[in-house]
Amino acid sequence: MIWAGFGFMTLIAVLFAAWPLLAKGKGVVATEDGTSAVLVDQLDEVQRDHERGVISEGEADAARMEIKRRILALSRKTSDAGPQSAGDGNAAMYLAALFVPILAIGYYSINGTPVSSSRALEALQAEREEEQKIADLAQKLFERLTSEPNGGQSDGWMLLGQTYMRMGKHSDAVQAFDVITRREGATSETWSRLAEALVMAEAGIVTPRAQSAIDQAFRLDPANPAAAFYMAVSLEQAGKTKDAHDLLISRLNEAEGFAPWMETFVAKANRIGSEIGRAPVNLASFAPMVADPGPSADDVAAAGDMTEEDRSAFIRSMVERLASRLEDEPDDLEGWMRLANAYTVLGERDNAVSAYEKASALLQNAPETDPRRQRIERALSELKG
Repeated sequence: MIWAGFGFMTLIAVLFAAWPLLAKGKGVVATEDGTSAVLVDQLDEVQRDHERGVISEGEADAARMEIKRRILALSRKTSDAGPQSAGDGNAAMYLAALFVPILAIGYYSINGTPVSSSRALEALQAEREEEQKIADLAQKLFERLTSEPNGGQSDGWMLLGQTYMRMGKHSDAVQAFDVITRREGATSETWSRLAEALVMAEAGIVTPRAQSAIDQAFRLDPANPAAAFYMAVSLEQAGKTKDAHDLLISRLNEAEGFAPWMETFVAKANRIGSEIGRAPVNLASFAPMVADPGPSADDVAAAGDMTEEDRSAFIRSMVERLASRLEDEPDDLEGWMRLANAYTVLGERDNAVSAYEKASALLQNAPETDPRRQRIERALSELKG
C-alpha cells in the first residue's frame, strides 16, 4: 500500500516536471544561473538529509563532492560557451523528469525510506541505552566488590569478568579474573577464563602470561574444553600445528555426546588440518546423536511405562546392542568408552574394566597429553580399588 502511494506521488512529480515540455509553443531554456541555484539547493538538501539520519556521513560527503564538481564544471562551461539552445534545455529536462524518480525509487529501495531509517536509529539508540545500563551496573558491581573488607566474593568477580568480556573490555576482564586466580582453590575454569581474556586483550596472541594461565588450566583439568582449545591455539602459534590438531581431535573424541563447544573445535581442527594435509572431520563423527537421534519418542514413552525390572532389561538390551556392534567395530574408541561408562552405571565392574582396557589399548599411539588417557586411568583406578 505504501508503494502505491509512492508511485502516485512519483507520477505527480513527473507530470509537474514535464508539463512545461508538453505545453505547445512554450520552449524552456534553463539558464546557467538557474542551474547553479538548483545545485546550491541540492547541497542544502544533502545537509538536511544527513542531519535527519537519512544518509550517512560518507554518503553525504560523496554527494557534496559530486554537486560541487557539477557547479565547477558549470562555471567553466559558462565562461567557454555561449547561451544554450532551447532544444538542449528541453532534452536535459526530459532526462531529469525520467531519471530522477527512478533514481529516487532505487535509492529508497536499497537504503530504506526516511521512516525505516528513523526506526533503525531508534533501535540503535535503544541498543546504546542497554549497553550503557550494563556499563553502569558493571561499575556499581566493581565499586561494591572493591569496597568489601574481604576483597569481594569470587562469584562477584567472576560475574564482573564475564560482563567485561561481553562489553569487549578484555583488559578489565583480565584484572577481574586475576583477583580470583590469586585466591586459594582457583579452578581450571577460572584459569581458562583468565587465559581467554589475556589472549583477547592481545588481539589473539598468546603471551607468556597467557601461556602460564593456559598451562595452569590444563594441568588442573585436561578435559576442560576451554583449556584444551587455548592450548591448541598456543601450540599452533608455536609452529606445532600437528600437535594442535591432534589435541583438538583428542578432546572431541573424549566428548560424551554433543556440546556447543564441539562446533568451534571442529571448525578450528579443519582449518589447521587443511594447512597440514589432514582430512576434514565433521561433527557427526564425534557426536553420533547429531546424525543418529537414538531412541524414538515411542521408545522413551514405552520405557517410562515399564516396571523397574522391565526398564532395567530395556537399558541392558541397549548396552548389549552397543557391545555387539563393537565386536564388529573394535577400533571405535568412542564406543568402548561409552560402553565402559554404561557398565559402570549398571554396576558391572568387570565388564567396565574390560571395556576401559580395550579403549586404553587404542590410545597406545596417542600423545601422552591426550586427556582421554588420564580419564581412563582414573576410571580404572576407581574400579580396581
